[in-house]
Amino acid sequence: MEENFYIEVHCQQINHEGERICGDVFLSARVKEENRTVVVLSDGMGHGVKANVLATLTATMALNFTKEHKDFRKIAEIIMNTLPVCSERKISYSTFSIIDIENDGQTRILEYDNPQCTIVRDSKIFDPTWTCLILDSPKHKGKELRLCSFFPKKEDRIIIYSDGVAQSGLGSKYPFGWSVENIAPYALTLIKQEKIISAQQLASKIVNMAAINDNYHSKDDTSCAVIYFREPRKLLICTGPPYETEKDVELGKIVGEFQGKKIVCGGTTSDIISKQLKRPIQDSFEFDDPDLPPISYMDGIDLITEGILTLSKAADILSKYTNSYKLGKGPADQIVKLIKESDEIHFIIGTRINIAHQDPNLPVELEIRRTVVKRIAKFLEEKFLKEVFLRFI
Repeated sequence: MEENFYIEVHCQQINHEGERICGDVFLSARVKEENRTVVVLSDGMGHGVKANVLATLTATMALNFTKEHKDFRKIAEIIMNTLPVCSERKISYSTFSIIDIENDGQTRILEYDNPQCTIVRDSKIFDPTWTCLILDSPKHKGKELRLCSFFPKKEDRIIIYSDGVAQSGLGSKYPFGWSVENIAPYALTLIKQEKIISAQQLASKIVNMAAINDNYHSKDDTSCAVIYFREPRKLLICTGPPYETEKDVELGKIVGEFQGKKIVCGGTTSDIISKQLKRPIQDSFEFDDPDLPPISYMDGIDLITEGILTLSKAADILSKYTNSYKLGKGPADQIVKLIKESDEIHFIIGTRINIAHQDPNLPVELEIRRTVVKRIAKFLEEKFLKEVFLRFI
């Protein structure tokens, strides 16, 4: 795979009207030790809880078996043999799309009864040459799946979606539903209007248009996931002074030379960087979060906040963050916003002990610096599929 190739993954969903749970299930995982990314979208039969159970079972098996390098044919057979039979229709049914991106970039896609995904390259629809995989087991003999394999290029996008998107507007705005023939040109138009449109924005716009097609009364669970191969957006987060004061110069050099956005957490840390870079700090007195001290400003630094309290709150926000979570204007919210907009998160953690953090009168939940940073790193890697680098100084 091309160096500095980042894979952005995002899924946007709308439930069937009147349902509190989505019958489509999207799962993704980054297998760090193999530098692989696996993405699955499953659409359970019907809608609501029953559909969600079917889709969850399917997506979980598909994800785990793909991570284990099982043959695609074997994965399909196991899933179909495992699904429970619907008491009404006497069939077990859940569609799925599996995308497996290897460490060398090779991307394999397997689809069963989901609308065919759209692959965009150079602002055009790219055909990777699909083949038909026909199952030959006695129970599922003759069932057909689509399979393709290709090596992506930078700025390629893979767009996968459920029937809720492809069949939106059925019988009204579109006699036969929105369909792939209309979705693909719409996606191309969005990409041409904004060449670096994020996976989140593209997925959201497609799902929103599907909702418009249905006059905001979704007749099916509606899901769209986008995989975007692009240059990584980098973020540096510095917190804590170096263990040895002689390392202050090195810290200043790292911050000054970093190519990307920069956050400094901690008063002592920001004072060191201000001194080393010879840039003054401007304090503010706007308390956007009553629980935290206000932010400060410095030329060349995107955000300066207090240290442990702010990072601890950022960790709490990340732990409960969902696509519907509304970020505020507070310092911790701003940290999460910058993290969400970035792909590679580089932490520089100073190891000098701050006496204030050893005060037994402080709340129990106040975690020491390295612990809270490791907690944030775990969320970023496992929940948000970010590349995280830790360096202690």
